[in-house]
Amino acid sequence: MIRVKICGLKTLADVQAVAAAGAAYAGFNFFPKSPRYVTPAQARELALEAPVGLAKVALVVDATDDLLDTLVETVPLDMLQLHGHESPERVAEVRARYGLPVMKVLGVAGEEDLAQILDHSVVADQLLIDAKAPKGAVLPGGNGVSFDWRLIAGRRWLRPWMLAGGLTPDNVAEAIRLTGASQVDVASGVESAPGQKDALRIAAFVRAAAEAAPKPKPAFVMPS
Repeated sequence: MIRVKICGLKTLADVQAVAAAGAAYAGFNFFPKSPRYVTPAQARELALEAPVGLAKVALVVDATDDLLDTLVETVPLDMLQLHGHESPERVAEVRARYGLPVMKVLGVAGEEDLAQILDHSVVADQLLIDAKAPKGAVLPGGNGVSFDWRLIAGRRWLRPWMLAGGLTPDNVAEAIRLTGASQVDVASGVESAPGQKDALRIAAFVRAAAEAAPKPKPAFVMPS
């Protein structure tokens, strides 16, 4: 089974579309420069409408303890997603302070970026392997760009991991086949405009990911 995370939800309709499509994670973006930004109060209202079983994830970028305190106290969260320059030490500190699973996002552009993945896999609960933001980009993610998926083809780490970066309903199946990913994340790839989710694209993305899952081999039956 391929688990899907739809990130950057802003409206009740977004949450309903994600739940109806069968996604596993709903992501709320707390980076103020993002077109997908929501306040803690807005996220609380949306999270309270999420059905049981849909994991609620907070995306933050180099967040202070004050911000994380507010988020954890306000929003019923299931996971924290660290999308900044957090060191392994900071990841471990956040995990210990809040008692929530932590997903660390790591940008990849070339072979030289892979060592950091192993370093963080020792302390994070999950890893999100994303395309490194283009030079000069305002956003650390959600830029609609991908990386050479062959760089991580067949690789395994100490923790569950998720693939992100430029994924769309049209290419997610190929990305899963090339990398072996069992989890995928999307934001801009299911939008009609920056920050505006498209329910049809969300459904198509989840469906395409599910159809790319490896098919179980039939059990061997002894001839009678």
